[in-house]
Amino acid sequence: MAMISEWFWWERLWLPVNVTWADLQDKEDHVYAHVSHLYIILPIAVLLLGLRVLYERLTAPLIAAALGVKEKVHLRVSYNSTLEQYYTTHSKHPSQADVRGLSKKVSWTERQVENWFRRRRNQERPGVLKKFREASWRFVFYLCAFLGGLLALHDKPWFYDLREVWVGFPKQSLLDSQYWYYMIEMSFYSSLLFSVAVDIKRKDFKEQLLHHWATLTLLSFSWCANYIRIGTLVMLIHDAADVVLESGKMFNYAKWERTSNCMFVLFTLVFMVTRLVIFPFWLIHCTWVYPLEQFQPFFGYYFFNVMLVVLQLLHIFWASLILRMVKKFLFGEMKGDERSDEEEEDSPDEDQNHKHLGGSSNGLSNGH
Repeated sequence: MAMISEWFWWERLWLPVNVTWADLQDKEDHVYAHVSHLYIILPIAVLLLGLRVLYERLTAPLIAAALGVKEKVHLRVSYNSTLEQYYTTHSKHPSQADVRGLSKKVSWTERQVENWFRRRRNQERPGVLKKFREASWRFVFYLCAFLGGLLALHDKPWFYDLREVWVGFPKQSLLDSQYWYYMIEMSFYSSLLFSVAVDIKRKDFKEQLLHHWATLTLLSFSWCANYIRIGTLVMLIHDAADVVLESGKMFNYAKWERTSNCMFVLFTLVFMVTRLVIFPFWLIHCTWVYPLEQFQPFFGYYFFNVMLVVLQLLHIFWASLILRMVKKFLFGEMKGDERSDEEEEDSPDEDQNHKHLGGSSNGLSNGH
């Protein structure tokens, strides 16, 4: 075990040549980032999860009511053991041949069986209030994080001149503002991983998980290797687009169509500028080019930049989804978040089938 630890913390993996861990020991006038600082992430993540529960139960419903967010009421399916067994054990999307076979078993028409499966699938989709609560929680966090990041960085020279990021690297003293900015951001992404089982799953669920893991890996490494200045800049530009995205979702769920459309346009502009221009051509350029002016490349240099490239590939993936939404928006075909699993509509003759499909009208909508 000691050998593995010694190999893992080998200085040539983490630090430039001629720099050792001894050089990064705290002194009277310098305090450095240490791996032991990361232990506080878990309790802060748990605290954030608790705050989220309180917020979503107490505050978010009040905001939803003020904005006029309402659940879409649709008919629930009546319980049918034959169809339910097929739904839970075989498939939620039966083939046409299976629909014919099921219609004979339950003495329904094929259209009635198809409508039953549509409604049954819709019942499992999250309601608009759940979506609103989740979006509003993220909006509050990203807004606070973005404003906090601006407060922490506005008076720093590397905020205006990226060459300052590497002045004195890696012997750069840790600031209190950097410490809390990092710990809270990493705790938030950790809380998202903890809550993944109950959060709304979208079409880019796997990409979101990859993004969270890549972000946590990147931030953890940058903390231990003292890449903190560039790390704070990366967090700031990511939060900028997320603030607009989550606020746009909130207005979308509230059906403030004009405001939602304006937020979508603003989000598209902010995303494209921050994620496809500033991030690759300023920040990644800063991490690829400027360090070589001061030290020879080492493993940490390559690893950090590879992780940034992974994030950039995810940005390109999401940009493609956004551009698809822009196309629909321009041609009047946009109905909601391109990443969402849309609610399915019943066939025109659903009223005639209601007595067969039956049930109360207390279902939850997928609401967009």
